[in-house]
Amino acid sequence: MGMKFIASMPMYDQPQERGTLDATWIQVRDALRQNGVPAPDALVRRNADLPPVPGGIRDAVGRLVAPDPASLPPDELDLSVVWRHPALLFGETCWGPLQHGLGDFVHVVEQNSYEGLTGGQGIFYRSALLVARGNYNACDASPTSHVNIVQAMTGRHFMFNDHVSQSGYLSVVRDLQRQGASLEVCSGTTMTGSHLASMMHIVNGSADIAAIDCRTWAMLRRADPIAADRLRVIGWTTPSIGLPFVCSRHIRSALRRTVAKVAQTIMPTIRYDYYV
Repeated sequence: MGMKFIASMPMYDQPQERGTLDATWIQVRDALRQNGVPAPDALVRRNADLPPVPGGIRDAVGRLVAPDPASLPPDELDLSVVWRHPALLFGETCWGPLQHGLGDFVHVVEQNSYEGLTGGQGIFYRSALLVARGNYNACDASPTSHVNIVQAMTGRHFMFNDHVSQSGYLSVVRDLQRQGASLEVCSGTTMTGSHLASMMHIVNGSADIAAIDCRTWAMLRRADPIAADRLRVIGWTTPSIGLPFVCSRHIRSALRRTVAKVAQTIMPTIRYDYYV
């Protein structure tokens, strides 16, 4: 392909984490280059960093599925475009979007590891059910403690980041369905656009409960302990497979195999237990 490859690790790319993510990418990049893959210098973080795709990004039958990155606000980052970009050599996404159409555009090459995090075990994670501390003085619930998900959600206003988020929405829907219930037990539901926004709504008293994956919850505790102390974990969702790393299907199969080999060598060794 003619355009330069891109790499993106956007799912945990908060300002305080960028040094760690950049260091991880350098490990992956250098290993790819040693295997003859022209990996990009740095991770993309803006639409302006994406190679243009004149006419927009199209699916296998020619339908437009995402705009040309050159037409987007340059200093924002549209994940739906990044994930479908034909030059995506190494990316990070969520199983929710993969199961809702994204799988037609990418191959999964490896999984994030959550080993060492409270709520994580290997490639699996749980989401913490967070409520305002208020008069709730008990210690945070442990990931192995039993929670009645129906009781936890009943009568509460549920904030979630996106309808296709495995950790913030689909895991709650799944656990409720296993108990014969649905989000109708909630007093209301609101989509916020991000886990951070969901948590801040609870901190500020404008919502009651949110489901936040264990790594994002650990990141908040590390970055903003004052805000985190205003929240309590009343339970955890059942385990879900964590966030996958992906490569565009437009990239030839030999290169995809090399990306997978490198990712499977490096990514399982990365630990985030310094959050705990």
